[in-house]
Amino acid sequence: MTAAAATAGLLLTGLAPGAQAADNPYERGPAPTNASIEASRGSYATSQTSVSSLVASGFGGGTIHYPTSTADGTFGAVVISPGFTAYESSIAWLGPRLASQGFVVFTIDTNTTLDQPDSRGRQLLAALDYLTQRSSVRNRVDAGRLGVMGHSMGGGGSLEAAKSRTSLKAAIPLTGWNTDKTWPELRTPTLVVGADGDSIAPVATHSKPFYASLPGSLDKAYLELRGASHFTPNTSNTTIAKYSISWLKRFIDNDTRYEQFLCPLPQPSLTIAEYRGNCPHTA
Repeated sequence: MTAAAATAGLLLTGLAPGAQAADNPYERGPAPTNASIEASRGSYATSQTSVSSLVASGFGGGTIHYPTSTADGTFGAVVISPGFTAYESSIAWLGPRLASQGFVVFTIDTNTTLDQPDSRGRQLLAALDYLTQRSSVRNRVDAGRLGVMGHSMGGGGSLEAAKSRTSLKAAIPLTGWNTDKTWPELRTPTLVVGADGDSIAPVATHSKPFYASLPGSLDKAYLELRGASHFTPNTSNTTIAKYSISWLKRFIDNDTRYEQFLCPLPQPSLTIAEYRGNCPHTA
């Protein structure tokens, strides 16, 4: 993001440069540290409620994880889809981990385990609509601050959802798979996560083309996990959590306190093979 665009964004929100963090009504939780976003749990106690497939419309049911406190008002929300042949259990670890950082998180099952990315994209949006309109925690959710995530075909589905609903604030495909490799239509800040050892959705034919096709003007980043496989997102992973939390906080909560973890761009390390981005920051 250019300095001019950043200043324009600040002016549009009615904030002077430097005042955004203090005046941001969506800021949730204490000031972050590297330790706090790498921790297995954040500062919020959480609870969960199950959604039966019998009451779900357009998706396969799932589990809603949410902060138990209502003292901070409403929270942004994220829906997460599993991949091909997989169930909610494969992405369940993300539910309480993200919710404890100050989000309402809906980990879902799809209508069938064989659903393709375009279908999974529609199901992510149907689950968001259920969450904001019909769920028992709808009063805890800010319907204007929503995001999507997904693994494999669910990751491809998150791109489909962002393409269909440009009002989404964040999208994170995790080792995503899709036959559509180009996404110039996206207007949603997108963090593409790939794995250097992925033989099912190799980064050369999936995650890297996804990222490269996103508009240059879009807030975007590409994180390639080192020593990882297609199924790395199916178990608790600190690197995935750290950068997902930072991305969601920055773009769903508009919380610039998390920019420090995204810019300057993270360097290759024991867990990061590569990181690209256009440094989506206002600082």
